[in-house]
Amino acid sequence: MSQIHGIGSAVPAIPDIGSAGSAVSQPESGGFMDSLKAAIGKVNDAQLQGGQAVDALLTGQSQDIHRTMVALQQASVSFQLMMQVRNKLVTAYEEIQRMQI
Repeated sequence: MSQIHGIGSAVPAIPDIGSAGSAVSQPESGGFMDSLKAAIGKVNDAQLQGGQAVDALLTGQSQDIHRTMVALQQASVSFQLMMQVRNKLVTAYEEIQRMQI
C-alpha cells in the first residue's frame, strides 16, 4: 500500500458488474482476501488517476476540467463505497464476536 497518497487515497476497488448483474472480473483461484486486496487496489488506482488528472490540469498539460472532475468524482465515490463496505464488515465481525460470548 505504498502507492497510497493523500487523505482518502486508499479506496478498495469493486469488481465491475456486467449487464446480467454478475461480476465480470474476479480472481480465479483467490478467496475473499484476494478479492478484497484487488478491490482496494482498484480504489487506489482511481485515487492515483484523480491525482494525476489534477496535476495535469495544474501544470497546463491538460485543459479538460470535465475529465478531471469526473476522475475526482470516481475516486471519491469509490472511496466512499469502500468505507461503507469496511463499516459493514466491522459491524458483522462485532456481531459475530457478540454471538460467541
